[in-house]
Amino acid sequence: MTTTEKKGIVSKIINNPKALFWFYITVNMVPSIYFFFNAPVNLFGKIVTLLFPLGFYIFILSAFKNTGKWQIIYFPLLFLHAFQIVLFYLFGEDVIAADMFLNVATTNTSEINELLGSLLPSIALVCFLYLPATILAIMQWRKRIYLDWAFRKKVFLPSFAILAASLILSFWSENTNSNTFAFNQHVYPINAIHNLGFAVNKWDKVKRYPITSEGFKFHAVKEKKSQQREIYVLIVGETSRADNWQLYGYDRPTTPLLSKQDNLFVFKDALTQSNTTHKSVSIILSDAEASNYNIIYNRKGIAQAFKEANFKTVCISNQAENSSFIEYFTKEADIYKTIRTTDSKTRMTQNHYDAELIPIMEEIINSTEDNLFILLHTYGSHFNYMERYPKEFKQFMSDEIAGVKKSEREHLLNAYDNTILYTDYFLSSTIDALKKTNASTALLYTSDHGEDLFDDKRGKFLHASPTPTYYQLRIPLFVWFSNEYSAENQNKPLWTESP
Repeated sequence: MTTTEKKGIVSKIINNPKALFWFYITVNMVPSIYFFFNAPVNLFGKIVTLLFPLGFYIFILSAFKNTGKWQIIYFPLLFLHAFQIVLFYLFGEDVIAADMFLNVATTNTSEINELLGSLLPSIALVCFLYLPATILAIMQWRKRIYLDWAFRKKVFLPSFAILAASLILSFWSENTNSNTFAFNQHVYPINAIHNLGFAVNKWDKVKRYPITSEGFKFHAVKEKKSQQREIYVLIVGETSRADNWQLYGYDRPTTPLLSKQDNLFVFKDALTQSNTTHKSVSIILSDAEASNYNIIYNRKGIAQAFKEANFKTVCISNQAENSSFIEYFTKEADIYKTIRTTDSKTRMTQNHYDAELIPIMEEIINSTEDNLFILLHTYGSHFNYMERYPKEFKQFMSDEIAGVKKSEREHLLNAYDNTILYTDYFLSSTIDALKKTNASTALLYTSDHGEDLFDDKRGKFLHASPTPTYYQLRIPLFVWFSNEYSAENQNKPLWTESP
């Protein structure tokens, strides 16, 4: 096809505003069509998920003669469509949740770049759908190719009938899981826009946290005076699921070193309170829970409690700063260090292995005689898995990942298990370093959440899906006590169980 012929085809499309009108409608309807086939609602609900957005888009685009102009004006809606399609590719279901929007706000450039290469099919589809629509809309706007009034009137009035029908049918619509139905929960794009507004409101509260929490006190005190120096260590892991730990019955030797440690107590049935990092870690570092999360905006974190009890507090992180509660709580420590810094020009973050945190911890321990509370925030098993461990930990092979797809599960699983093997080395090395202090020491490790690895027919991958899975929720959690701590507290129960 010659250049002249191509220009002729484009010219015919541009000069056919009716064809463009229906083209814009079609590309806007793609997420709704997906929901029609996959949303967990009854037949009436499925019809509503299709009729309402159809009526809405027809109404908007027929209300004005220059449809190209309005297609550009609501370009943010196209961005929402694109986000939703990528979400379909990752998780296979559900609308964009508020926490998903917050994930985007708190995810650093390095993490995004690591993931983008694995999302190429969904990104290609988004480009295929929305780049031509945007380009054609701009050309139509500039050329002032208008819909005639007769056509607009012909479709404008039926759009009201379609919207009215969707409203009437909603009375018989039900979610098959909850037996409820609401437009702001079950009908796209209303539910996505509602969740975006909710996320913006929460983000605004996060930004105002330094003001709303100012002056808060736990009034924490240390009741018992130890005869020895005390060191308490909290290690927050990343994306580690219990089912891939040898300590939890996994058939691969992923935790050989921890399995040999004495004074290690493993909690077999631990569950995270959130499958998203920004929320889970903020709960771990505060006294907020998923059931009363809103109290977090007015309270300090765990470092503040230990400071009130006359401990010197330390946070050493392998996570990039992200202006979330995690950053606020970790920076409340007397000493704060992060080894994962982002270049201000390239916005790229240099990769570091978690074991690099240990010598920094040892240097701080040796430079002071104070009682210490130490928080280590690791990068654990966060995707891209192959970048989480040195080459000497390539035990499970092959770990070369060709892409995020079910056919690559074996390679993904091998790489993921190598991250657990390295986590085992890091944790065991941290315990060995604490043994050398001869202090009364206790260590608690917990992961923030787990991970999906194409485990079943649902084909889910990663975490933070709007509907959490077992693999995202079940996490490893253990405590370790030094001999000195055990001797000093031998008559004291390690923990008390609720009746």
